[in-house]
Amino acid sequence: MNAIKTRLTSTPGPLRRTVSMLLFSAAAAAALWAIVPPRALSQPHAPQDRNLALSKIAPWVLQHTADGKEAEFLVVLTDQADLSGAERLTTKQEKGRYVRDALWNKAQATQGPLLTWLRERNIEHRSYYIVNLIWVRGNRDNASEVAARPDVLRIEGNPQVRGIPDIRPVMEETSQPQRVTTVEPGIAYTHAPLVWAEGFTGQGVVVGGADTGYRWTHTALKPHYRGWDGTTGHHDYNWHDSIHDSSGNPCGNDSPFPCDDYGHGSHTMGTAIGDDGAGNQVGMAPGAKWIGCRNMDQGNGTPARYLECFQFFLAPYPVNGNPNQGDPTLAPDVTTNSWGCPATEGCSANTLQMGVEAQLAAGINMVAAAGNSGPSCSTVSDPPAIYAAVYTVGALNTGTDTIADFSSRGPVTADGSNRRKPDISAPGVNNRSAWNTSDTAYVSISGTSMATPHVAGGTAVLLSARPILHHDVAMQRTVLSNSAFHLNSSLCGSSGYPNNTFGYGRIDVQAAYQYLLLTGAVSRKTQGGAGTFDINLPLSGEPGVECRNGGGNYTEVFTFDNNVVSGSAAVTGGTGSVSGSPVFSGNTMTVNLIGVTDVQQITVTLSGVTDVFSQVLPSTPVSMNVLIGDVNGNKVVNASDVALVKSQVGQAVSGSNCREDVNADGSVSSSDVALTKLHVGDGLP
Repeated sequence: MNAIKTRLTSTPGPLRRTVSMLLFSAAAAAALWAIVPPRALSQPHAPQDRNLALSKIAPWVLQHTADGKEAEFLVVLTDQADLSGAERLTTKQEKGRYVRDALWNKAQATQGPLLTWLRERNIEHRSYYIVNLIWVRGNRDNASEVAARPDVLRIEGNPQVRGIPDIRPVMEETSQPQRVTTVEPGIAYTHAPLVWAEGFTGQGVVVGGADTGYRWTHTALKPHYRGWDGTTGHHDYNWHDSIHDSSGNPCGNDSPFPCDDYGHGSHTMGTAIGDDGAGNQVGMAPGAKWIGCRNMDQGNGTPARYLECFQFFLAPYPVNGNPNQGDPTLAPDVTTNSWGCPATEGCSANTLQMGVEAQLAAGINMVAAAGNSGPSCSTVSDPPAIYAAVYTVGALNTGTDTIADFSSRGPVTADGSNRRKPDISAPGVNNRSAWNTSDTAYVSISGTSMATPHVAGGTAVLLSARPILHHDVAMQRTVLSNSAFHLNSSLCGSSGYPNNTFGYGRIDVQAAYQYLLLTGAVSRKTQGGAGTFDINLPLSGEPGVECRNGGGNYTEVFTFDNNVVSGSAAVTGGTGSVSGSPVFSGNTMTVNLIGVTDVQQITVTLSGVTDVFSQVLPSTPVSMNVLIGDVNGNKVVNASDVALVKSQVGQAVSGSNCREDVNADGSVSSSDVALTKLHVGDGLP
């Protein structure tokens, strides 16, 4: 993916990839195996084993280990962590800890035998846990023997790829930058400054950047670096360098402080958060903090480098430290990614996918550039832009709602998904931001690389204004997409919006700030003198189960991202009715239900709910399963529910055992056991 565009200079247009990756037919691959037959497969049934192992090895690895050559490759293990449990957690910190621990524990439990095998043979390797895999530098024999193991799922290549094209700025300023007295045009066009005026500039939010590094001492970046306390730079947990083996790089290898070897990273981070306090307002979220990871050697990346930065963001650790020191509570909220892993250079479509999905599960919103291979259709072709788990950004001609001709279009065909991309668009032509040549240098560049940090920074502004969205990446994206200035297109197999040219349209941070969204619902009940306790009602998927006996009376409380002032509610499914008018308080709406029968699913639909900005929520149904005695919430009352209630008899009622107080009288007693037994056998489909 070419994440930068340089067409505005006198240099030629963007790099166009016209050379297809060499594809091996089964016959050719078998012939390669015949040249160097693996020692490990000289066993009975070896042909079958050989074919199975061969099918696990990426063509790039076979090609680059031919004729006795060594190559870098990634050994992906069969046993991968299940991260689905993170979805039900309600804070970002809980999600981050759950995901980090699940991934770490899986790697610790399963990598040992293969690591031992590699050490015994003095084969160079490095372990990762963001995906359960091991980086290896080896030959064909090594790859073949490893592939034959049952604990190995596949072997991917680790090619050096051009993550960004050569950069030639439109205009580079001297060490004495021109005096700027207004916000940059691209920033203004997103309406972010209108939200700044309300007091929300990204404060309390951390933006992570993976790029060519960062000139952290730049006057537009330094005040916003999380590692800067006003006097001293503290780089532990705030910076990581995944470049370990470069030659002649101006930043060297394993830089102990943020360093930018190319300029691209400083520019993108400047657009996300930059402001020097002296008039250069180049960034979207000047109140946010940033952390960084260098994932390219002067614009050249590898899948392993990209994954290493994913791993650092999931749980940052000290400079020169180890991932086992990682602290997920220090993870960024959103990351900006203006780079690609081109398939034409050997990067497989699925190499990075699990790492991207792990960040999403941990509550990190990964924003990525669509690429600069437009205007043809299906040119969003490289990871990470192609993934559903990524929020992909196209580029507009700055100051207009027209697409930049270089901006890549969907649908995604590289992985066979036909997925619509991009998701949203932002200004991406002639954008001015920080540069790496001095602490006061600025340049103007074009590309989806430049559009992307507008969206990452816009997300930071939104989160500072609506912290209730902090843990929920899907809701963040819903707000940004639905509040965008919608742009229609009939090109590339789509019509209206969203489409394969603009996605939902141009990001509008003010509209996102004002957007009304239902963010949560609970069934609330006062349980005697013990207090008031809530049972969560998920807004999607399987409805929550209300197991407490309310005598037909229940109270549902709905939470929104803005303060709400009016609206109505009605029962549109099941037996029961709304009693009186809803009660509005701040960002909540309380609805009282009467006549609700047991053993049913009841649906309440909210209509005309209006907030303080006069935004109106579309009619929205929320369902609840009512099943008295189903304390474990599995939609059937049985002996396990009785056992749970018995285990809490005599215990004080709290948020952790309020379901066991089936009578809802403030104590768990034999009467709760008796009521649960009475309902054994009740169930819902």
